[in-house]
Amino acid sequence: MKPQKTRISSYALIIQDRRILLCRISPEIPRAAGRWTLPGGGIDFGEAPEYAAVREVREETGLDVRIKNVATVDSEFFTSDESDMHMVRIIYHAVLTGGTLRHETEGSTDRAQWFTREEAERQPLVEVARLGVRLAFATERLETP
Repeated sequence: MKPQKTRISSYALIIQDRRILLCRISPEIPRAAGRWTLPGGGIDFGEAPEYAAVREVREETGLDVRIKNVATVDSEFFTSDESDMHMVRIIYHAVLTGGTLRHETEGSTDRAQWFTREEAERQPLVEVARLGVRLAFATERLETP
């Protein structure tokens, strides 16, 4: 029987000027390299989930954010040759408070970029990013004929 692992992570849903901030996954994660995700990642042992989201945004984008509230909690299961993995993801609405956009140089992502809804939907997205784009622009879709 393969090992079963659970990973809990925090992500930030950051919208500014009708654009969403996404990060491209680096070759450090071969199964998802080149695909786009929300800024965020794993919660360190003993770390508050809100703080993890703030820390991850800073690490991956150079930007500082303030957490507003929980947008959703998401769960995904997948299997690999090594293990069965259960991902539990907390996605927060967050607002920018400072910093300068930059790319992470040695980590799980290698680029940070703003996208309109249409641009984001044309990118190769991991599941949490697809969910983030839907959440980010849900109100806009209701208002657009």
